[in-house]
Amino acid sequence: MDELKWELLSEVQGRLEAEFIKSYMEAQGIEVLLFQESLGQSSFVVSVDGLGRVQIFVSKEQAAEARRLLEEYNNSKE
Repeated sequence: MDELKWELLSEVQGRLEAEFIKSYMEAQGIEVLLFQESLGQSSFVVSVDGLGRVQIFVSKEQAAEARRLLEEYNNSKE
């Protein structure tokens, strides 16, 4: 991954939640990459020692807008 182009936006527990956030961001025109350890990639929820943790990266140029959208996304869940 090109560290100069991407910025860590958030880490979430579970691939499903990460995919929801990715879809939401992409619908708003934000470029997104998901990263997860290969052992944690499973159809079942894995939460032992952080194996289910997924990192969400966004383009550095879009990071400020992505943070705003993530806050909006999180507020809509409450």
